[in-house]
Amino acid sequence: MFAKRQSVLAATAGAPPARRSMRERLAPFGRILRRPPVAVACAGLLLLAAVALFVTVLGDPRAGAPSVRASLKREAPVAAPTPTGLEAFSMSAYGSWEDLAADAGAAGPAMTGEAVITLPNGATVAGDGAPVTAPRFAAQPLPAAPIAGLSQPGPNGPLPSIATDGRVPAQAYARPFRSNGRPRVALIVGGLGLNAATTRAAIERLPPEVTLSFVPYAEGLQGWIDQARAQGHEVMLEIPMEPTGYPDRIDPGPHTLLAADGPLEIQAKLAWLMGRATGYFGVTNYVGDRFSGVDGGMNAFMAVLRQRGVAFLDDGSMNRRPGAWARASANRIIDEQQTPAAIVAQLNALEALAKGQGQALGTGFSYPVTVEAVARWSAGLEARGLQLAPASAMTQRPGR
Repeated sequence: MFAKRQSVLAATAGAPPARRSMRERLAPFGRILRRPPVAVACAGLLLLAAVALFVTVLGDPRAGAPSVRASLKREAPVAAPTPTGLEAFSMSAYGSWEDLAADAGAAGPAMTGEAVITLPNGATVAGDGAPVTAPRFAAQPLPAAPIAGLSQPGPNGPLPSIATDGRVPAQAYARPFRSNGRPRVALIVGGLGLNAATTRAAIERLPPEVTLSFVPYAEGLQGWIDQARAQGHEVMLEIPMEPTGYPDRIDPGPHTLLAADGPLEIQAKLAWLMGRATGYFGVTNYVGDRFSGVDGGMNAFMAVLRQRGVAFLDDGSMNRRPGAWARASANRIIDEQQTPAAIVAQLNALEALAKGQGQALGTGFSYPVTVEAVARWSAGLEARGLQLAPASAMTQRPGR
């Protein structure tokens, strides 16, 4: 057998090697791939490769996920609308909270959204309804309102009227005053009733001779007037009148007296405004340069006040308008610039005017800085040779 095997090897020794086909060469791999586990694994790999190729060439990997598109176009800024009179009255961010002891341009307490007024002894008045801890002037109560005989029923509340014995609200509700012969100076602080902190501060921090003016839109208006009178302040009511630019630029609020109103419309609006409370000796204007330029409207307005025995004290813009039961016009607005230095400068100018002509009347808004400036300024008036008087003492009857 060994010999036979050698003969076969000898026979084939010189022959060229046999060529194998590709099919024969791949046959072992085919047998391996036909095994079930290997076939499944290869199929999975082929599927993943196909998906990867499809995404790479044609697709977005997040194409199947939900999506939202948002425009990033920047809109043009819209100017803030001018606040209405009612909104302006109720603004708590007045912009000036400086302490007079600080530099004129220095900011006072941190403005954190709540009105905080720093008083000279370090105490504060806050807008959260907490009691005032600062020293107050001793109360010098005026007669409680309403005083019998000085009002009559109106469609929206009691309206002032002249009593059958001749008494008039302009005198009965005014703070009594006796001159000591010195030059006298008077102040009206207005815009009260909508901000509890500044209203309470004005009532309790300011001398009782300072006249307080209240907004007719204030909630609990009668209560505020009662508190002011119990402390000794005479009070006034503010009447909104049409300004230039009404209503787009400035809107004083509901029931504004308009230049186009006839006498009956003015009477109806005044019935609503003046019926909101009782105990005021007079009224004052809130803006109104357009209304005051119309003779018919002003004459109808003054006629109502005259018939009801009510005084009219304007902010200085209507000093050529006679009428009402009694009249006066302010010489200066003290807080057109709401900084301690500017307000004190106006108060000093008011002093000089009083010394020059015997009396002077100023008016201001109840900004916290105004209330504090007036409180400190008024403390030294007597030593400077002046007498602080209520605003009613500046009024004159027509023809007198």
